[in-house]
Amino acid sequence: SGVNIQVVELFAVFHAARRRNEGIDHDHGFRGGELAKQLRGSFLELPDASFSLLYEACWHHTDGLTEADVTVQACWDADRLDLGRVGTMPDPRYLCTPAAKDPALIRWADERARRRFVPQFAVEEWFAAPDGL
Repeated sequence: SGVNIQVVELFAVFHAARRRNEGIDHDHGFRGGELAKQLRGSFLELPDASFSLLYEACWHHTDGLTEADVTVQACWDADRLDLGRVGTMPDPRYLCTPAAKDPALIRWADERARRRFVPQFAVEEWFAAPDGL
């Protein structure tokens, strides 16, 4: 599909990394993009074009936009398909790609989000206690 997977993965990490709450938090995407900018060059290496996509995806993910580079669209769709975590069913009008607008995918994503599903790799890599603890 032409999506830059590395950008989508980094979007998952940064877009809400500076969110202050699960309610209304204007500018949290901008703050997440700024965090990525601060870490660029030390903990984060991306070519300029890829970083621009990441920054755009973070900054504008709550603006309701649907037109952008396909990588940015994939980021926005991933975030919007996860709205079930706060009790909101994803609205196809705010989804960008044909795949995300598929009613079966919307139902699947919504159910998964409402259950607060965490993939096994994330449990193992992000939540595992350091050795010896």
